[in-house]
Amino acid sequence: MSSAGTYADLVFLGGQVVTVDAEFSVASALAVTGGIITAVGGRDDVAPLVGPGTRVIDLRGATLLPGINDSHLHGCAFGMATPPLSLDVGHPAVTSLAEVAQAVARAVGRVPAGQWIIGHGWDPGYLGECVADPSRLPSRRDLDRASPNHPVVLYSFSGHATWVNSKALELIGIDRDTAAPAGGAVVVDAAGEPTGLLHEGAQALVQHALPPLSRQERTDAVRSALATLAALGVTSYTEPGLGPGGDGIMRGALGSQTLDVYRQLLADGELTARVGVLLLPTGMAGTAGEFARTLAGLDRSGAADPRRLAVHGVKIFADGIVPNKTSWVHDPYVGGGCGSLCVGGATDAERTAEIAAMVRHAHAAGYQVGVHVTGDRACDAVADALADAVAAHPRSDARHYLIHGDLLTAHSMEVLAAHGFGVNMNPTIKWTVADMEADFVGAERAAYAWPYRDAVDAGVRVASGSDAPVTHPDWRQGVATMVLRESKATGRVSGPGQRIGLAEAIRTYTVEAAWQDFADDWKGSLEPGKVADLCVLDGDLLGADPHGIPEMPVVLTVVGGQVVHDTLSG
Repeated sequence: MSSAGTYADLVFLGGQVVTVDAEFSVASALAVTGGIITAVGGRDDVAPLVGPGTRVIDLRGATLLPGINDSHLHGCAFGMATPPLSLDVGHPAVTSLAEVAQAVARAVGRVPAGQWIIGHGWDPGYLGECVADPSRLPSRRDLDRASPNHPVVLYSFSGHATWVNSKALELIGIDRDTAAPAGGAVVVDAAGEPTGLLHEGAQALVQHALPPLSRQERTDAVRSALATLAALGVTSYTEPGLGPGGDGIMRGALGSQTLDVYRQLLADGELTARVGVLLLPTGMAGTAGEFARTLAGLDRSGAADPRRLAVHGVKIFADGIVPNKTSWVHDPYVGGGCGSLCVGGATDAERTAEIAAMVRHAHAAGYQVGVHVTGDRACDAVADALADAVAAHPRSDARHYLIHGDLLTAHSMEVLAAHGFGVNMNPTIKWTVADMEADFVGAERAAYAWPYRDAVDAGVRVASGSDAPVTHPDWRQGVATMVLRESKATGRVSGPGQRIGLAEAIRTYTVEAAWQDFADDWKGSLEPGKVADLCVLDGDLLGADPHGIPEMPVVLTVVGGQVVHDTLSG
């Protein structure tokens, strides 16, 4: 029995218990009592804890890991982007513009006249016509024949572009004279007419015309996401951006009301994962003044159980994404242009000052700051802004971090490491876009993108996230990609010098992600006294061919000692 005189609720034997402690030690047995890990070691260490009510699980060589922490995942948006709540126009459901039109036509036949048709997931890198001719982009005309009378809104896989048909443009009121919001773009053809593509902040023009999500729709979406995550072994995630700035994104899936839904699910005992939240004061085209005013009025209160639901900080958008050529880069894109920061300001200097002011306001208010930033020039600007904010308002253990950091520079890494800051990278996005990025930034920069090896070696705290619904939240594919650096479409190696080892990759989804949550002292590794957040993977993860890791089944998921996914007992 334990020192408290009670038996364990769960005991695991006969497997590989990958503790992810400081030494990355591997045990063979583990015990859980009252939601807490009470013993880790061998059979003799857990045998005294086995009582008549203990569930004893023979792992039969399977791998027991800390519960997976997806440190950048839009839970409500992920649920909303998943059938049946949304039309699937992502790969492999569709492989061409023609197939997207066919999917839309089928949806038209299922809904009342005039109803909006909403879909998610299109990616020009997997649409045959766009692959054959990179200058060929989706257009309203691709959708008009399939849906002349129903407005159609299709979100890209990245969330940074929206594709609509002519009926939607008509209802929204977008024409050749429409001015895009700062930091956004209404794409036009050679004649100056809108093509139906909206980038970055211009997507808000669509959102304001759509019916907002109801509370029930938000609740259903989060429940759907939680069920999927439990089946994948994900026990914690960061919901990166809920607040006023999200009211115009994906029908308000990132809006303030979504946080209320999380609070209610927690109160009802339905929140089957630990959720950390970044608040979103402004969207993709904000100004420092607007940011400061909104920041002052945010509700930063957490929940009754801060280990299950907590507000950690705020999110800021600094630039866009490489495939849209909206990341701010030092050297021009293929075809010209360097992008820009996506905030107010007429010049690069003015926009840099705006970002610095936003960071300074958030830091001075006591928030952790997570900044969406992808281009190398933008990364440098943001890293310097974070360092300057801490210098102006000293605060220990702020744990600020860059979100994505696609083209993170050596300078940025040096600044982040020196100040104890982190970066949140996305291996499943790397896997998805590796074959297309050379078309935008050339082969060398495309291979370098998401420089895990350099960041780890520089001493930066590196966590990994899926950015779902941008990519499916499958950490197994993320681990394989960090180790192999192979692409989804062709299997081509992209940046072999940025590979990291299996242990390092696992850390990014466990203890490093827990660090981002200010929680590495109580979760993220399998050590006595920490919460029993567990993931059991069928097979020998440490000895597996990395190519086979994505196919290894998750057979058990436990959150705080509660089993939330179980295929072992069947």
